[in-house]
Amino acid sequence: MEFTHSNQLAGDTHRYSISPEIKEYTLIDLGFEKTARGNYKYSGSLDRHNPFKPYARLKITVAGDLSGFKMDTVNSNGFAKINIFKGPRKDELTTQLRFILNEMVERGIFTED
Repeated sequence: MEFTHSNQLAGDTHRYSISPEIKEYTLIDLGFEKTARGNYKYSGSLDRHNPFKPYARLKITVAGDLSGFKMDTVNSNGFAKINIFKGPRKDELTTQLRFILNEMVERGIFTED
């Protein structure tokens, strides 16, 4: 999957785009780490009951030049994409997802379309 300016998770009704106000230091403040390739990677737990071995994680990678990003929800080991908008824990997982993404919108990383 290549970097895109706008992205939407499978099953989600919200779409997010890179903000024109995005700054490198804001990414780092919010827990993004710089990779060996110069990109910025975030992997946050969506499971409030077990954050160290979560059912689902939000995985975001922002291009090093801040022009695009990739975003997925993945299982605990990060290898399989999952749809958190289905299943018995969807309310809990989507609440945590919205909390994380709303903070990123407020801090100028993304805009919500």
